[in-house]
Amino acid sequence: MSVKDLKGIVEVKDGSVSVKDKAKVRSMMDSLIYEAVFEPDDKRRTALFIFIKEIAKAMGAVPASIQGLYEEMGKNYSGFTVPAVNIRGLTYDTSKAIFRKAIEMKVGPVIFEIARSEIGYTKQRPLEYSTVVLAAAVREGYEGPVFIQGDHFQLVRRNYLSDPAAETNYIKGLIKEAIEAEFYNIDIDSSTLVDLEKPTTKEQQRPNFEKTAEVAEHVRAVQPQGVEVSIGGEIGEIGTKNSNPDELKAYLDGFNETFKGKKGLSKLSVQTGTSHGGVVLPDGTLAKVKIDFDTLRALSDMARKEYGLSGCVQHGASTLPDEAFNHFPETTTSEVHLATGFQNIMYDSKGLPEDFRKEVYDFIKKEYAKEWKEGQTEEQFIYSTRKKGFGPIKKKWWDLPAGVKEPVMKEIEDKFALLFDKLKVVNTEDIVKRTVRPAVVKKEIDTGLIGL
Repeated sequence: MSVKDLKGIVEVKDGSVSVKDKAKVRSMMDSLIYEAVFEPDDKRRTALFIFIKEIAKAMGAVPASIQGLYEEMGKNYSGFTVPAVNIRGLTYDTSKAIFRKAIEMKVGPVIFEIARSEIGYTKQRPLEYSTVVLAAAVREGYEGPVFIQGDHFQLVRRNYLSDPAAETNYIKGLIKEAIEAEFYNIDIDSSTLVDLEKPTTKEQQRPNFEKTAEVAEHVRAVQPQGVEVSIGGEIGEIGTKNSNPDELKAYLDGFNETFKGKKGLSKLSVQTGTSHGGVVLPDGTLAKVKIDFDTLRALSDMARKEYGLSGCVQHGASTLPDEAFNHFPETTTSEVHLATGFQNIMYDSKGLPEDFRKEVYDFIKKEYAKEWKEGQTEEQFIYSTRKKGFGPIKKKWWDLPAGVKEPVMKEIEDKFALLFDKLKVVNTEDIVKRTVRPAVVKKEIDTGLIGL
């Protein structure tokens, strides 16, 4: 089936989409999103993405900002931690698995996100990513706000030191692209600019809070009418030293003094002992991570009680042992970022054919040989690099037979069931309905290009 088969089922009139047969559209979505993602013509691909997103909105899956919920959490912690999930590969199938489990467990807040770096190596520009997520929502019959987030929209330190204006403009351009693609949640990461050689904590954090304020003002300037984008900041680069209350105070005071706008940050990312992807040992297993939960609790309480934020955000958590996740709601952490653990399920699943896994690994060893560091074992190299095995051969992943993907997705669903339970987001639909009212932002549909 193709978009042309939607005639009589979906109508476009005066720029608005109406759906005559929701069940039929849901049954067609697998083929519709496949057609859009792998359309070779750039202009038609963009038109297809926009059309599918407008269908999703007409069917009740609406891109939304989590701002309202986070303002509520800033006044009164709600007892749960919001999971934010980076999906690097099999994005449509994984999103469907998340929506299935969220519907079943009556989960309200789940964030679908992608980082600046991931956009590049997974070959998923913001418009594609948001459309694929919304298409999955439609396929599973999900109705409600869909939270899509730009994660680690980061200023790269070496780029910034070389040409501050160019790097700043790149991030502003990426934010504009993402917001146009209906990412209504943006995490600004200028923690890379912290200068620890300065004599005081505030001067160390100054490049960070001043740049965050500048970029946050840009977010407010480009957000659509009726949408208040949720903006996050960051005080400690993930994988470096742990954050402390002095840094939080210096950063947030400095931001509030610098930011020229009505609404500033809704949350703050901190470093408490994790690293992205975990630390892989020579045999390919992961080193145990010890998170400083006392620091996380102290910083979250301080962010909420003194600054009205939803709390603090924990990055790099998906490779933690299952028993660690209970601690996030207990320490009033407002959001936790999860990525590599789901990638690991895909690669390590018994459901993935060994010949396909070998094909991907051979591709990685050939294409990224220059990234093989001296002293790394093959297991360490593959583990640290296999995140790049999704984008360049994306179609091969999408073309895996249903019989291969289904057991892999069952493992992912089971993992989400566990996480939703431990993060205490089960039965949270009502608070989201009460605090989040998505604004439907219409996008122009080119019916000529899509052939409808």
